[in-house]
Amino acid sequence: MLDSLRPNPPLTGGLLRLLAVASGLMIANIYYNQSLLVIMGRDFRVSSAAMAAIAVATQLGFASGLLLLVPLGDMLDRKALIVGSAAVATMAMAAIAVAPNFTFALIASYGLGLTCITPQLIVPYAAHLAEPAQRGRVVGWVMGGLLVGILFARSAAGFLGQWLGWREVFGVGTGLTLVMTLALLTLPASPPPGGKVSYSGLLRSLAPLLAREPILQRHALIGSLGFGAFSAFWTTIAFYLAARPEHFGGNMVGVFGLIGAAGAFAAPISGHFSDRHGAKIVNGISLAITAFAFLLMAFADRSLIWLVLGAFLMDAGVQAGHISNQTRIYALSPEQRNRITSVYMVILFIGGAIGSALGSRAWIAGRWTGLCLLGAFMPLAGLLALFAWPRDAVVD
Repeated sequence: MLDSLRPNPPLTGGLLRLLAVASGLMIANIYYNQSLLVIMGRDFRVSSAAMAAIAVATQLGFASGLLLLVPLGDMLDRKALIVGSAAVATMAMAAIAVAPNFTFALIASYGLGLTCITPQLIVPYAAHLAEPAQRGRVVGWVMGGLLVGILFARSAAGFLGQWLGWREVFGVGTGLTLVMTLALLTLPASPPPGGKVSYSGLLRSLAPLLAREPILQRHALIGSLGFGAFSAFWTTIAFYLAARPEHFGGNMVGVFGLIGAAGAFAAPISGHFSDRHGAKIVNGISLAITAFAFLLMAFADRSLIWLVLGAFLMDAGVQAGHISNQTRIYALSPEQRNRITSVYMVILFIGGAIGSALGSRAWIAGRWTGLCLLGAFMPLAGLLALFAWPRDAVVD
């Protein structure tokens, strides 16, 4: 279906900035708790192992939302979904801030993850508003805001949690989410581009969509390998920093979160180059940079500068690849962009979970060297998938 179905008014600079900021602030909500689990556990008087369930519940809720709610954008008005999900996420954030006990916080955390899928509704919304020749740049800016939100949330929550307390962090987050919800009311309406389809029909169409789109298969696999390497790093970095002779603590993890946030600014650049030179070329370069970054970080025992440089390049490479993947898959079918997003992000999420599990095993088996070898292997496998995928199955 032609992109002439794109809603009016067109995507302006101010609207693009609003969408980028909204993506960052909304996605930050599900990452605040990762830096606050220790002090939350003290308040609820439960063990650190039990508190890990809060982070797991949030991520499981997010995965559920990706699968069950994001496809609704191909059925209902996308603006209504964006505003509605942000409003419900505001209530979930407030519920966590006043949670009287661990069980209440656990349930509210799942609800937060489930409803905080606003950024994954915003990305296809922005792609639909964008001119085809500028889609990569637009997706890059929105994803840049999202990625900065993820990486900055860990650092900000850690510092503010120690200073103000964990409830106050969620209180501030509630206020920011409410303000953003009100700002999102100014978005232009975006009726679903496809024909009428039932909710059950939407869900049933996900697997056939993946089966018949080799480009989606390839880029979902590439994205999951890159995100797997990213997750392996962030799962083990705290262990490595604590094991160094300096015995760095959580504050240093926050510093690396800021370094990663700087790397995320590669996203808009990646989108621009994907528009001009093609997503495949940018994909290849980004995967090579990610693999090279892990090889640099293998020398971190000799100097911390290799870890700093490698972390920056690793984040930049992973984010650039993610933008290139989305630029390519959003050109497939305008009327199915939300379903394409759902399939791609669920596979990406699975790759991240596998990467975290493998990263922990690599750390146990080979310490930091083992982790770096794993981190380099995954993007190299992505390069193989990018260039060795059957040519008769994919038209680049």
